[in-house]
Amino acid sequence: MDVNTNSGCSARAERKQREKARIIQREKQRQTVKTVFDDAENLKAKVRQMAEALQQAKHVVIYTGAGISTAASIPDYRGPNGVWTQLQKGRSVSASDLSRAEPTLTHMCIWMLHKVKMVQHVVSQNCDGLHLRSGLPRHALSELHGNMFIEVCDSCSPAREFIRLFDVTERTALHRHGTGRLCPLCKAELRDTIVHFGERGTLEQPLNWKGAAEAAEQADLILCLGSSLKVLKKYSCLWCMNRPANKRPKLYIVNLQWTPKDTLATLKIHGKCDAVMGLLMEELGLGTPVYNRSQDPIFSLAKPLSPQEQKSHTREEIAPPAALEHASPDTQAQGEATAVQGGWFGRGYAKARRKRKTV
Repeated sequence: MDVNTNSGCSARAERKQREKARIIQREKQRQTVKTVFDDAENLKAKVRQMAEALQQAKHVVIYTGAGISTAASIPDYRGPNGVWTQLQKGRSVSASDLSRAEPTLTHMCIWMLHKVKMVQHVVSQNCDGLHLRSGLPRHALSELHGNMFIEVCDSCSPAREFIRLFDVTERTALHRHGTGRLCPLCKAELRDTIVHFGERGTLEQPLNWKGAAEAAEQADLILCLGSSLKVLKKYSCLWCMNRPANKRPKLYIVNLQWTPKDTLATLKIHGKCDAVMGLLMEELGLGTPVYNRSQDPIFSLAKPLSPQEQKSHTREEIAPPAALEHASPDTQAQGEATAVQGGWFGRGYAKARRKRKTV
């Protein structure tokens, strides 16, 4: 009996050792991924080529990742200064209130391209809500991993949606989606819309998988901006793999690092998203739009909390321009110095840190 017990412990130890070796090897491989920049002349030539392709395309879909939000001080995951990259190097990662972020030049350029009917749909992995705040219509947007400003009642049929002016994920985490607030109609607890690693998103909105799949089916050009594509590559419905290779959409990728779709791309541009999109707007003869807080759709879409719910969160709320003008410098400085832990972003990398320590 003792022999069997020791044998079982030894087998488990060996399995753990093998798994540890696999993890270490994988992390070493990730760290060897290099950041590459196209020189100025090559960058302009590539953007010119992409502009011509966009003008000739009939149905364009844009896939976006964390790289389009780095200019808004939201770190990406696998970039040189990304959350996972820093954790792998044993460095700490600070957390800030992502509600302070505003749509970047790339977000606004995407909005403009949709407005002039050059882009038909946007599929985003980001949860920061910046596409919505740029003015992009809901029907033209699929937020595959959720939106930090939206909580829903999935007990109602159809599900009832509540857009807020603050990050609703303060109390939520992997497999724990209750926000603590109640549906005013059925009194069931509201839940966030975030799809964490290891989960399968089932909400119709804001994920809008139907819209994403239909857009991919019609696409003759797919533009990937700021995404490592390591997650998106797993969604076969986005790549029309059931078609012959010569019938699939042309693929254009803007990213500073290698992606698993590079060999299939018609063109790979190594540049920062804002720089590339700024050049693209020039090539297309379109003005570069600027985010205007007074026109942010979230202020008209958001549903106010009831008096009983005013203290149901501690997140900073997005303030309209008039409120910002009356805010005192001391209040603004205090808000900027506050670090926020938890939520979809904070707990995501906190979990990764714990896993790293156990390895």
